[in-house]
Amino acid sequence: MTITQLSLSLFLSLLHFILDCLMLVCSVCAKTFCGAGRECVSTDRGEPVCRCLQHWVCGSNGRSYRNHCELHREACVTQTKIHLQHRGHCINHQRPTSAPVMVCFLSDRDWLRARVIQWIQEEVESGDSLASNRSSANDLLQMYFQTYDNGDSRLDSKEFLRFLQHNETSLNLTHSSNQENNLLLRSLCVDALIELSDENADWKLSLTEFINCLTPDYQPPERQCALEDEVFEDGAETQMECNKCVCACGNWVCTALTCEENDVSEGGEEEEMTEEEWSRRVAELNAVQVDSQRHTLVKLLL
Repeated sequence: MTITQLSLSLFLSLLHFILDCLMLVCSVCAKTFCGAGRECVSTDRGEPVCRCLQHWVCGSNGRSYRNHCELHREACVTQTKIHLQHRGHCINHQRPTSAPVMVCFLSDRDWLRARVIQWIQEEVESGDSLASNRSSANDLLQMYFQTYDNGDSRLDSKEFLRFLQHNETSLNLTHSSNQENNLLLRSLCVDALIELSDENADWKLSLTEFINCLTPDYQPPERQCALEDEVFEDGAETQMECNKCVCACGNWVCTALTCEENDVSEGGEEEEMTEEEWSRRVAELNAVQVDSQRHTLVKLLL
């Protein structure tokens, strides 16, 4: 028997096994009725049992649940009426009004970029002492790049921030009355600007990338966030257990709160996640949208 014949034989055996299993489940569950949100499966003993469907659902109270059963469980515990709104996580397209996630939206990023471009152009036209020997905006940007570069021919986020602090008055990105929040927002928008033209994804800008980032003719892309085969605009929100996630500049940004008693795991015990585990969850969430964007690009190319 050749290797090809052996492979075909193994494949057919596996196919027959799968079909036998499916027929067994069908015969065992033929006379078993399961309520909404549950499905019949066969146990190791060949007995029928109803189990919850394992997919997220959105309740009429705006909360996301691991499955249909968890939704009904909370309705019983809290003695409130909660019905199934739709499958998948709950999505709220409004920006947060309470306990907001601190993020840099596309409008914040583009506003900051426009102010920097305007500032550079005004320096070139005014004949400022620093720009007096610079014939163009590109020459001036090169001078600033060399001024704030630490010698590795790359500008990281800290060096970019020092570049912005050169003209603090014109670049006051005000988000709230809290100065600490304003500084945090500016830092987040710097990361968004770096990501905008960072061609090799090293979170640092070469001179060429730095100039491209601040070229007036360049139109920044309006990236969207993906989740469960859907795409969402900048500012859309979703819930992951007790944490809020917001779409900002094409990425999901989530809080990292420890869930309270109402947000428990399927086993009934509180699920506490380390910072590393939560970061991995958010990374997986954003990885889904990267795959979705690649799939969309492939379809466009075809």
